[in-house]
Amino acid sequence: MNEKLDRILAAHCAPALAGIKTANMVACPCHEFPGLPAGIREYDRAFGKKGLRFEILCANRGRFLLLVYRPGRLEADLREPAAQEILRACGYPEGLRERLAFLRQRILQNEDFPHEIGLFLGYPPCDVKGFMEQGGKGSKLSGCWKVYGDTGAARRLFERFQRCSHATCQRVESGIPLMQLFAVS
Repeated sequence: MNEKLDRILAAHCAPALAGIKTANMVACPCHEFPGLPAGIREYDRAFGKKGLRFEILCANRGRFLLLVYRPGRLEADLREPAAQEILRACGYPEGLRERLAFLRQRILQNEDFPHEIGLFLGYPPCDVKGFMEQGGKGSKLSGCWKVYGDTGAARRLFERFQRCSHATCQRVESGIPLMQLFAVS
C-alpha cells in the first residue's frame, strides 16, 4: 500500500507477520491513513495466502484500530479452557467471527480497552486473568504485557518479539516492502 503503513506495521505487527505471535494490534490515525479501509483489503488478499488477516476492528477517537492476526492460531488460543473461562465470564459468544464482533462492541462501548483483549493478542490466559483480577498491579514482569505467570517464558518471548520487530524495521527502512518480506513466496 505505502511506505508509511509498512513502517507502522513493521514496528507494531512484525511478530504476527513473521508467524511467531498470534496477533498484533496497531492504532493508525485516521487523518494520516484516510484510505486505510480500502488499502487494507490489498494486504488482506496478499497476506491471506500466508494465513494472515488484516482487519479494522473499529474507527473511533480519530483512529483506526487494526488487528493483524492468524485466524487458525487465534481460534486455537481462544479454545484453551482458561481463555474460554474468561471469555464466558465477559459474555462472549462462540465462534471467531462472533467473538471479534463482540470485541468490537466492547471497545466502542468502553472508554478503556476491555482487558480480555489480551487473549486476542496471544497473551497467556493466566496473565490476562491476573491483570483483570489485580487491576494491572502486582505483576512480576512488565513488557509487551504484564506478566503474572511464567516470567522466564515471557522474557524469552519479549526478546524474540523485539528482535523480530527490529529486523523487520531495518529491512523496511532499507526499502524492502512488507509484501516482499512476508507475502511473496
